[in-house]
Amino acid sequence: MASPSASSSSSSVEAAAAVGSPATEEELTLTVKWSGKEYTVRVCGDDTVGELKLRICELTNVLPKRQKLLYPKVGSKLADDTLLLSQIPLKSSLKMTMIGTVEDDLLVDEVDSPEIVDDFELGQDDVVDIKDKDVNKRKLRRRIDQYKIELRNPCREGKKLLVLDIDYTLFDHRSPAENPRQLMRPYLHEFLTAAYAEYDIIIWSATSMKWVELKMGQLGVLDNPNYKITALLDRMAMITVQSDSHGIFDCKPLGVIWAQLPEYYSEKNTIMFDDLRRNFVMNPQNGLTIKPFRKAHSSRDSDQELVKLTQYLLAIADLDDFSSLDHRNWEFFNEDNAKRRRHT
Repeated sequence: MASPSASSSSSSVEAAAAVGSPATEEELTLTVKWSGKEYTVRVCGDDTVGELKLRICELTNVLPKRQKLLYPKVGSKLADDTLLLSQIPLKSSLKMTMIGTVEDDLLVDEVDSPEIVDDFELGQDDVVDIKDKDVNKRKLRRRIDQYKIELRNPCREGKKLLVLDIDYTLFDHRSPAENPRQLMRPYLHEFLTAAYAEYDIIIWSATSMKWVELKMGQLGVLDNPNYKITALLDRMAMITVQSDSHGIFDCKPLGVIWAQLPEYYSEKNTIMFDDLRRNFVMNPQNGLTIKPFRKAHSSRDSDQELVKLTQYLLAIADLDDFSSLDHRNWEFFNEDNAKRRRHT
């Protein structure tokens, strides 16, 4: 899941005004000094400070929340992750210092991150505005160029694509447990086995790749003999967007996948499950909001979400084009299919 950055109304107004100006499109080449080494980071004026920290994280493995960026001429502005770099402003070729430590205890790091429970409903005008904004299209193109998907298993011709979140979708990452499998959503392996017959499966989490690999390995997802995972994506594949009503937040643009694997996947054959609907704001037609799996110890016996979603995935698998479906009504689709079967 993605963690939204809270922004003040004044920052939002200033950011909105800056979008589209020549300064926002300028590419900046920055030098970041950390731990006795210098790293070259390329960003644009329409990137936020938060996105700059993501780029630095790619090079240093220091998580964004562990970074403190120092550059004397801009004061405390580099502490505001929501600011556009064009607002600070930064000049190309400048050198800044980063203070931060690589987090060794990945489990503690991810569990200690802020819990996201305040998902919001974006209006249709908001959604259209976000996905059609030139600034977001540019961010998507840069992410396509910068982020390379590494296949764990080959894509299969003729299969649809299922993209899955982890936290609260497949796994309750907040409840305490001696064994991570105690926090696994019921019927996970049965669900993935059934889906694999018709879908290639990509796991996309708003956490680090090390966390994704660790968690999926602990749950037995990466070496299950009954299905294969095509690829794992992490937060580095996400982009930051801005809504006039809800400020700045991160999302998962499926265009990153489609652009790199166009011979297999497109908007016509892809469906994405996430407990946060804002994560698919760039591709609202392809997203299905799954009920969050929380309080695993008390809800384990009653949670049937993956059983019902298995039925839905298999029911739509024969369709040539998913673009006519409204995944918000997936439960009614299941009921209608069941009624038709009873009357045949």
